[in-house]
Amino acid sequence: MKTINWGILGAARFAREYMGRAINEARGARLAAIATSDPAKARPFAEFAPGLQVHDNYDALLADPKIDAVYIPLPNTLHTPWAIKAMEAGKAALVEKPIGMQVSDLDQLITVSKQTGQLCAEAFMPVHHPQWVKLKELLAEGAVGQLQVIRGIFTFKLGDAGNIRAQADLGGGGLRDVGIYPIGMARYAMGADPTDISAHIQMNNGVDTLAEIRCRFGDVVMHAMSGLSQMRHQEMVFHGNDGLIRMPFPFNSGVQGEGRIDLHHPDYSVQTWRYPFERQYVLQVESFCDSLRSNSAYPVPLEFSRGSQAVIDAAFEAAQIR
Repeated sequence: MKTINWGILGAARFAREYMGRAINEARGARLAAIATSDPAKARPFAEFAPGLQVHDNYDALLADPKIDAVYIPLPNTLHTPWAIKAMEAGKAALVEKPIGMQVSDLDQLITVSKQTGQLCAEAFMPVHHPQWVKLKELLAEGAVGQLQVIRGIFTFKLGDAGNIRAQADLGGGGLRDVGIYPIGMARYAMGADPTDISAHIQMNNGVDTLAEIRCRFGDVVMHAMSGLSQMRHQEMVFHGNDGLIRMPFPFNSGVQGEGRIDLHHPDYSVQTWRYPFERQYVLQVESFCDSLRSNSAYPVPLEFSRGSQAVIDAAFEAAQIR
């Protein structure tokens, strides 16, 4: 099996603590290079990736012939342009969410991916977690009877006003950072795009700090909430006439808590499926590498990410925020 050599553009904290390690631990993958102008920021990566090549700028890494794929954890507004540069340099690109700032960015990425023949995808890791495979199976089996309501929430309290998530000029805000998860995973579970989108969004210094979205998947009502100024919380609920499924850590399980599905029955009994050991960041890298080696379809294609971005765009428009 060919080993996929990865490079990382920048030395972001998330890359240092999670994705860099996931790349190096994934089957058939190796973290081979990082690009940063500050050598000190590369040292923590070299501790778990011996032999790491350090480039002092992003273009130098993209010109490195040993690199097959790049991971891009830059500020949001830089995701699309550097993903395009990576593909045009002959590299596959796994890009942190949001991969674009609006639907037109996704359209551009899809075009460049087809023109260059390079795999490009958003790092949307929950799709790779087995708890979501089980969730889809339960819904298909009619475990909740007739599904009527979906509720999703992902919030946390951002205490640092200097954080890039709070910077309007860098594409910050809660919807793009965490709101994309309940939106995207509802779409994944339903295998469809929502309609009748309405939204209430609170803005603070140019970024959304609380967003509530209502939409429909046919007869199923969806309510999604995201925010940057509330106590940390995440949950997905699928509510039917004969049962209710609750996922207490649906998005970054393994960080806040273990993956788990609780199926509540009308007699008050509860069936539980637990996923204490699955590492979705590693699974994500392995899936990307498998698709790259075999030239096969990736589970989170750009077209899927475009659908989630379309919902976010529609929510801002419905709330009359430009």
